[in-house]
Amino acid sequence: MRVLIIDDSRAIRMILGRDMRGLGFEIFEAGNGLEALEKLQEIGAVDLALVDWNMPEMNGYEFLCAARSKAELADMRIMMVTTEAEISHMVKALEAGANEYVIKPFNKEAIEEKIRLIGLIS
Repeated sequence: MRVLIIDDSRAIRMILGRDMRGLGFEIFEAGNGLEALEKLQEIGAVDLALVDWNMPEMNGYEFLCAARSKAELADMRIMMVTTEAEISHMVKALEAGANEYVIKPFNKEAIEEKIRLIGLIS
């Protein structure tokens, strides 16, 4: 399985990458939504995208909307991993097509549980 980690923080990408490798995922990274769309064009669809909300160039919500508008990315699971803790942000992301929502700070177990909920691991 393949995961694209989209976050402008190198540290968060490193932490999530380590956790996802431990679950058997092949890791790809992008520093913002625009970079992520370019990466997906280059490598093709991934099984899962872990997406921060607050990023330069193109934020996570804009990436989510762009990804959900592309037929070739229809099956990609998208999980928001963000500091945005307001219910309104969560609702907005889920309504736009996010499969799950995790609020930072997170731990490995929380991420793993959400991935289990969306059916990518058992």
